[in-house]
Amino acid sequence: MGRRGPACIVALIVLAAIAGAEMPMNYYSAMNNGGEKDVLLVKNYEAGAAFTESYTDFEQLERNTEVSTRSGMPAGSGPGGALEASINSNVVGKAHIGWQSVDPQADGKGRHRLIGRSIEDLTGVFSVEKFIQLWSDSRPGEVSVDWLPCN
Repeated sequence: MGRRGPACIVALIVLAAIAGAEMPMNYYSAMNNGGEKDVLLVKNYEAGAAFTESYTDFEQLERNTEVSTRSGMPAGSGPGGALEASINSNVVGKAHIGWQSVDPQADGKGRHRLIGRSIEDLTGVFSVEKFIQLWSDSRPGEVSVDWLPCN
């Protein structure tokens, strides 16, 4: 073995020392983040309403979301619909919550007039408690979005 023997032994000792070294915490969190995604998209074309709830890159997610949609309105009121969403979640990660309400009837150019829109992007450790109510034939200012009080 001559000269190679001791050099190989030193190299193995150095590699063993490196393998046993502590890695920084951000290394482990980056390696453990498998790109988790939880996405919910609901559209009601009769009401002209759309709702999106998306969670990504989360370490912890406790989510309770209830969404209901209705087509048609009570007799005599014409066509229409409604979309309601109740959100209650605790998150460590990123969230995107958005909704849009448009006039279901297109104008002469085939476009739908925007009634209301909201987009929220959140990052960190947070809780979301929210109620969104969108319905057809609504007017600006009539769309209901409430932050529920924290206990």
